[in-house]
Amino acid sequence: MSDFIQKMSNSNLGRSVLANLGLPTPIELRRFNPAQKTFFKGDLLLGTAKGSELLDQVCANLKDSEARVYFAANTLLSGVVSDAITGANIEARQIHAEKGHVKEKFRALVFDATGVKTTEGLKELYDFFHPVLRNLAPSARVIIIGRPPQQAATPEAAAAQRGIEGLSRSIAKEIGKKGATCQVVYVENGADQELNSSLQFLLSAKSAYVSGQVITVKKSDQVAMPTNWARPLEGKVVLVTGGSRGIGESIARVMARDGAKVVVLDIPPAAQQLEKVAGEIGGLPLVADISAKDAPRKIADFLKNECGGVDVVVHNAGITRDKTLANMPAQWWAMTIDINLSSEERINEVLLGEQVMNDNGRIVCVSSMNGIAGQVGQTNYSTSKAGVIGYVQYMAPRLERGITINAVAPGFIETAMTDAIPFMTREFGRRLNSLSQGGKPVDVAETIAFFSSPASSGVTGNIVRVCGQCIVGA
Repeated sequence: MSDFIQKMSNSNLGRSVLANLGLPTPIELRRFNPAQKTFFKGDLLLGTAKGSELLDQVCANLKDSEARVYFAANTLLSGVVSDAITGANIEARQIHAEKGHVKEKFRALVFDATGVKTTEGLKELYDFFHPVLRNLAPSARVIIIGRPPQQAATPEAAAAQRGIEGLSRSIAKEIGKKGATCQVVYVENGADQELNSSLQFLLSAKSAYVSGQVITVKKSDQVAMPTNWARPLEGKVVLVTGGSRGIGESIARVMARDGAKVVVLDIPPAAQQLEKVAGEIGGLPLVADISAKDAPRKIADFLKNECGGVDVVVHNAGITRDKTLANMPAQWWAMTIDINLSSEERINEVLLGEQVMNDNGRIVCVSSMNGIAGQVGQTNYSTSKAGVIGYVQYMAPRLERGITINAVAPGFIETAMTDAIPFMTREFGRRLNSLSQGGKPVDVAETIAFFSSPASSGVTGNIVRVCGQCIVGA
């Protein structure tokens, strides 16, 4: 079902009515178009703090984009920025970034804050962002790059780097009315080369409904850059559970778009729709009930015999059985925990233990905002989705052979399930985020595709909320 308020905001009369009612007027988010030649196009302003270390890496990455790069000529560090730009062999323009004097409308602001090691040093972020935040274009991107506070050499540095996260989340809330987003990327020491995939995803239109998030990039010995950024999963085999409809179908289609051979799995009652989706994307259907005792064996044998192994496993299948805890039948509790959580553990145990998953593989689990914030009448569902997060965080440092594991936590995503929600409740749910609108299944799929990329070898143990910076649980 379409967003009634968003449709109203597309006309002058509608905007006037919404304004008089005090309601938000969400803009249509700029999402990825396969016709785009590069991950980013538009005006981009670069900044850096004194002693920062990743600007050269950022500039080298921008060489593969269609960015018109700017830097502030009136800052003390303009020479440092200029040198990084020159070293990357990209063109850039100087601007005088006094407040009220900037005329450009930036599609991105990128600030390297890895050199901020004292709380006084946080003033450098204020000096960069203060004059230009009003000059953001619709659906703009703001990215702050730092070092993980846990790796800081001093308590002052830890405090300063953790402060960046609070700044980022607040900026995201201030600019969300423009459809703009803000994120932090913490890059561990020695992981500089692994920054690229996170930077490209967050600058791109693929991250339209991701905002106020923190991604940590870790050092990896398995860096494998794709030869074609438009089809990074070329030659890869991807398993998507619950892939016949909704978010799962969108995941399967995006994975196929990115070049993968997709094995689409769903339960017997969904077999007809499963065959349709698999046929349309050139994939393989696999009918199986993931809660069955023989499911891990059936899945592993299929992947070995039909595909020679698997590179990416997306655990998307899940159910809801909603009642307050006091009224919930025991079988509803058991069924939800088993399908949403325990089945993933069992399947992974076989695929990893028998090395059906290939080296440099990817595991992506679908959690939920309700696993973070909880929800009335969903104690079983929230427990299972919180358990997914715990599982991912435990497994990440223990996986070998270059295999990564991450999770997405969707918020209000427009699906057949949300269409069934009563009108006023649905409208309220859509507005409870900084972007004032619901997300689309493709937003979840794009984030999963980012985790799945061969270039994301340093991205593991992350829980990224695809929720437009939902106010609940933020």
